[in-house]
Amino acid sequence: MSTDTPTPGFLGWIDYRFPLTKVWNEHLAQYYAPKNLNAWSFFGSLAILALVIQILTGIWLAMNYKPSAADAFASVEFIMRDVNWGWLIRYMHSTGASAFFIVIYLHMFRALLWGSYRKPRELLWIIGLVIYLAMMATAFFGYLLPWGQMSYWGAQVIVNLFAAVPGIGEDLSVWVRGDYVISDTTLNRFFAFHFLLPFLLAALVFVHIVALHKVGSNNPDGIEIKAKKDANGIPLDGIPFHPYYTVKDIVGVVVFLAIFSAIVFFAPDLGGLFLEAPNFQPADPLKTPEHIAPVWYFTPYYAMLRAVPPMFGSQFPGVVVMFGAIIIMFFLPWLDRSPVKSMRYKGQLSKIALGIFAVSFVVLAYLGLQPASDLGTFFARVFTILYFLFFLLMPIYTKLEATKPVPERVTK
Repeated sequence: MSTDTPTPGFLGWIDYRFPLTKVWNEHLAQYYAPKNLNAWSFFGSLAILALVIQILTGIWLAMNYKPSAADAFASVEFIMRDVNWGWLIRYMHSTGASAFFIVIYLHMFRALLWGSYRKPRELLWIIGLVIYLAMMATAFFGYLLPWGQMSYWGAQVIVNLFAAVPGIGEDLSVWVRGDYVISDTTLNRFFAFHFLLPFLLAALVFVHIVALHKVGSNNPDGIEIKAKKDANGIPLDGIPFHPYYTVKDIVGVVVFLAIFSAIVFFAPDLGGLFLEAPNFQPADPLKTPEHIAPVWYFTPYYAMLRAVPPMFGSQFPGVVVMFGAIIIMFFLPWLDRSPVKSMRYKGQLSKIALGIFAVSFVVLAYLGLQPASDLGTFFARVFTILYFLFFLLMPIYTKLEATKPVPERVTK
């Protein structure tokens, strides 16, 4: 028989039946984060905000969307023109998708700067990459739903990549489509997956946060604050997440929402980057757009795919390189052999390598948006090689370079 004595009042009644106060204390009020976190720490909370925006707006859009080849495009037009505030919800959802990827890319870059993939955060990094893959799958399934020209033909190109797999490619592409061509069946199943995956994403985010709070937050110095505690077991270089960082994160939220609102109200297509012009035309299987390209957050990998020449008439080598660019990130915790975590204390080789890697990713994203050309293909090959060299040479340059001494306590 339990000897726990319930705390008086309504909160005590809840705590006796559900650990509300315990969860609040462990993950907010008594969760100690490093006292030197800077603006780079905003992007984790902003990613959660972007996910919430996508789920809420997606649910409201689903109430009026019809997942059929005959009605999908018209239902989007109905949402835009006849549903009260439908245009706002649709633009929030389309802008939110790009905003989600922007903050995730910056969040991942922060991990590279601070060494947040190193021990004891290897599993945290891997869970984060699984979230990234789930995001890409969600975006892929959602890309077809407007049933516009670019949606249809972009999805056609992506699905056809599965046909490049030797032996099983044709059967695999039919299995993904549910038909021999992109059709009503494809649209229905993509809608089902696009509606389901965000809730899986939310579950993965919960697991990610639990893993984060188990090992503790990293900081710009890459120093483990749990290593030095006072007599009460409180980290000497830590401060409670609430109220200090909850208030600080509100600043990031305000700036994010200001930029987000400006795009939604004044430039929702962002010059064709967030919403392509061909997507305002209904899908026509008999008319191919002049230039087919996926939405911008897929274009670095699309540029890699186009950079690799076909072998024996098959694009399979390009598919391997494209997926390899993501898979290689899972090995990052074991490729980095530096004795220090943070870029603050690594040598010049690591800093130059990270700079080249970041430039390569941005240039590849740009090249993926452009029509194919000989010069573009040449640069895509160069920057694809540089992208992979960042990872493949990491065990060498992180081991050889001279590093700076790491202070015992965190700095500002």
